[in-house]
This record gives sequence, C-alpha cells and structure tokens, in this order.
Amino acid sequence: MSIDVVVRTEFSKHKLLEGDLAADPFAQFQCWLDDVQTANVSDWQAMSLATSTDEGRPSVRVVYLRGWDVRGFLFYTNYDSRKGHELAVNPQAAAVLYWKELERQVRIEGAVVLASDTESDAYFAGRPRESGIGAWASSQSQPLADRATLERLTAEIEAKFAGRPIPRPPNWGGFRIVPESVEFWQGGVARLHDRLIYRRESEFGWRIERLFP
Repeated sequence: MSIDVVVRTEFSKHKLLEGDLAADPFAQFQCWLDDVQTANVSDWQAMSLATSTDEGRPSVRVVYLRGWDVRGFLFYTNYDSRKGHELAVNPQAAAVLYWKELERQVRIEGAVVLASDTESDAYFAGRPRESGIGAWASSQSQPLADRATLERLTAEIEAKFAGRPIPRPPNWGGFRIVPESVEFWQGGVARLHDRLIYRRESEFGWRIERLFP
C-alpha cells in the first residue's frame, strides 16, 4: 500500500549572495550563529554526523556541536562507540546543522582528529555529574541485556565516585572535524535555494563556489 503525502513548504525569509559572505567559513559561521542567537533557534547545536567503515558502509546520528574555531568543529563521544570505531579506521566525516527557523543548513566535510586531552578533560569537568556517571556506566553501542543492567552499573559507578569528582573515562573524549569544505545553504522561494560552498585550497586559503539548488 502506498500513501501519497503532499508537503507544502515555502522558503522565503532570506537570500544568500556572494557579496554577503565572509572571507572564510569560520567567520561566516559566526555571522550565522549571531543570527541564531537573535532568532532564539531551539537546540541549535544539534548536528547530524555521518561516519563510515573502512568498507564505506555509512551510519549517521545526531550529536551536539560543542565548540568550534579555525581548527574545526568539535564534538565528544565514547571512543569505543560505533562512530568512534568507524573514525579510527576511516577518519573522515560529514555533518550538517539545520536551523528550521532561519531556513538554513551548514554542511561540513573533512578529516577528523582527536581533541587534546586538555580540551577533553576541561569539557568533561564541566558536564553535569549525572552525565559523567553515565559516561562511565555505558559501553556505548554495545549490546545490553536489559534496562536493569544499565541501572545497576550506574548505581555502582555512583557509589564508586561518591563524595569526589568524577574523572574523564580513558575511552571518552573529543573529535574535531577539520573541514575541507563548508556549505552554507539558504532556503529560497520556489526551491531556488542559495548554496554557497567554501572549498579549502591551502592551509589558510578558501575558494567559494555557488551550487545549483
């Protein structure tokens, strides 16, 4: 049985022209983040992250963007998770942030490197205590017999670190996407979207191209 669904979405808020762009994608990302803050975009750090095995089998999930600068875009995870294992054998990733309220996407592709221990330690220390306990209790992406097992492991970790700070697990930390390309997508009327992409030409140089929508 087939179901016909008609989706009517018109994009009309903004245009994105070459003259509007900053010289590099990081400055442009900050410009759009300023707009995100002004528009009170909800959950703006939610980022779909795609990785793949060394055989090219892809997987995707939503993570949170936890920092960015000229070195790249930062997220954190368990190194023994599925994405952690995939990045170990194929250190390339693609990510997208979608801000519905502004009809915008930012698409990022590039190599992935580990964040420094100093960065990971600092971020972990600032997380809620419950999140730290969960990071120790969860063997992320591994089979789990039942919910009760997870709750038991969580209670054991909570007891182990009772009354003292929770250190960062040795298999938990940050990854940084070092972009080879960053695309800024602005929704347009009649699906005539604006798509402008920065492609890295050198360590500090970027080439800007417009793509068909």
